[in-house]
Amino acid sequence: MRTKMIMIVGVTASGKARLAFDLAQRLGAEILSVDSMKVYRRMDIGTAKASIEARQKVPYHMVDVVEPSESFSVGLFFEQATVAIEDIQSRGKPIVAVGGTALYIKALLYGLFEGPASDEKVRAELRARIEAEGSPVLHRELTEIDPPTADRVSPNDAKRIIRALEVYQLTGKPISSFQTQFDATEPLHDWTILGLRREKEAESHRINARVKRMIELGLVEEVRALLAEEAALSQQARCAIGYAELIGHVAGECDLDDAIELIKRNTRRLAKGQRTWFKTFRDIHWLELDPETSPEEVLAQAEPLIHT
Repeated sequence: MRTKMIMIVGVTASGKARLAFDLAQRLGAEILSVDSMKVYRRMDIGTAKASIEARQKVPYHMVDVVEPSESFSVGLFFEQATVAIEDIQSRGKPIVAVGGTALYIKALLYGLFEGPASDEKVRAELRARIEAEGSPVLHRELTEIDPPTADRVSPNDAKRIIRALEVYQLTGKPISSFQTQFDATEPLHDWTILGLRREKEAESHRINARVKRMIELGLVEEVRALLAEEAALSQQARCAIGYAELIGHVAGECDLDDAIELIKRNTRRLAKGQRTWFKTFRDIHWLELDPETSPEEVLAQAEPLIHT
């Protein structure tokens, strides 16, 4: 008997995690995190991980799987997530996948897209330019040649900027053109996909409130503790929204208020990119939510959409 496979998508701070937890409890399911930053240990507040108490009630997978000093990729995610899915299914448990990292979600749905192999000479040249000119300069170049990719990649994300520019230099085509092959591919599994959507103004309000709450919970102290560790943060971990801005603050580049406003702005920018990505997804059951919609009401809307 096939197990239920439910995927919940939406922009950051949309309420995905709460719905995933509520559904998992209701169905006796296990949760699969589809997030490029929740994989890092001790990066808890800034990634909005589920609490220890929640994880004691519901099993979570793909959370706390690598050290902050290590790099991680969509390929590693796909490999480990596939193992987790097989493990959950072998025990007859439903799966609730939840996340906002669109590339990871698409990999889970359709597999990995084939792009050109890396070229170390090209990468070395791009790394040297980032060292000399800064990643925002190369991000502006990416905006000219591949606006969809630039829209969802942070100007601080040197690794993904380098890969996108590398693909363009090697092929003359933007990396987003390779990723569109997902659109003609059948899903790997029979997922029921639920999407949470609010008006942009309401989403922005939720983002601002979340950033404020993260600061109150001790995000600055979490960043200081990570920077104090013997092993340096990987480039991927350092560029995570919330961490990159506060690393600059700790280094004396800006005061805390400015760093907080920058986190809010960059998170809203991320949400814009996520909205763009999700327009390319097929077969999503969108739940149109009001600012006043309670978690209980979201659950009530979601349950009838789950295949029996």
